[in-house]
Amino acid sequence: MNTSKQFGVAFAAVLLLACVPAFAGASVVDKLTTLFIYMLLATTWNLMAGYAGLVSVGQQAFFGLGGYLALRLVDGGLPAYPALLAGALGAALLAWVLSFYVLRLKEGEFAIGTWVVAEVIRILVMLDPLIQGETGTSLIALNAVEPELRRSIGYWFALAALAGMALAMAVLLRSHVGTAARAIGDDDEAAASLGVRVLRTRQAIYVLAAFGAALAGVAWLASAITFLPRTNFGVQWSVLMLFMVLVGGLRSGPGPYIGALLLFALQEFMGDFGAWYLAGLGAAAAGCALFLPQGLWGALSPRLSRLFTRPHVSSSLSTPQERTAP
Repeated sequence: MNTSKQFGVAFAAVLLLACVPAFAGASVVDKLTTLFIYMLLATTWNLMAGYAGLVSVGQQAFFGLGGYLALRLVDGGLPAYPALLAGALGAALLAWVLSFYVLRLKEGEFAIGTWVVAEVIRILVMLDPLIQGETGTSLIALNAVEPELRRSIGYWFALAALAGMALAMAVLLRSHVGTAARAIGDDDEAAASLGVRVLRTRQAIYVLAAFGAALAGVAWLASAITFLPRTNFGVQWSVLMLFMVLVGGLRSGPGPYIGALLLFALQEFMGDFGAWYLAGLGAAAAGCALFLPQGLWGALSPRLSRLFTRPHVSSSLSTPQERTAP
């Protein structure tokens, strides 16, 4: 399937999903909203770790920061829904500032550094009187919107954020920045020796991934309304991102979506089992690490290719072999 057909199928799927609130119940809409948020987090983390080699455990900083900035903007008089988008943009701007410092760290130092930055931001946010420390606060302005309409708008916001980010990533990965990111992910020193601007390329990837995490955070806030620092800045978000990408397939397009679907299914069927749910996540991760090192998509892709590839039939006629005389 060529690129134009892929975009056509994706556009049709988005239009179909946009119609879901018209005929589905509230529970279905809420669950799909959560699934879109998971997919958005997984794809943006895969962009960083899979293509640019940036293994971050601090993306929850931007997830929570987007919601916090939205709350601050609403408190300053901005309408709720524009404030959500502005909050995500503000988080991306801060990510650009931070990138000059954190991107100078290498491998394990970068991973630990991003987690430390996330914790510092969480503590600073908790000091704001608006947040009230561990008590948190709510986006009260959304209570003025009729519940069904609010649910639908939150759903459309999450869907639009996922579709927009997927399109931006597709364009980016097909550009010279995507080519440079792949080279950096393989060997940053070799890429630098060939003239690749390592820092600027990683900055572009880091800021875009931060924007995606912030969009997921404000979509979560629009759905949940409440803002709790330990939840919105919780390290569990980065753990879930890592799980979805590694199980689905690192450095692949469909892999993060498959991982998000698996995580969503495990939560739906095992979420009420407490420790067994966590055991299920651990078993799935361990199983993929041992038997599917390239993730579920890495195992499925060759089989799907053989299934949909037509066998080549030669147009030439074969001549019978000549018989030898006795």
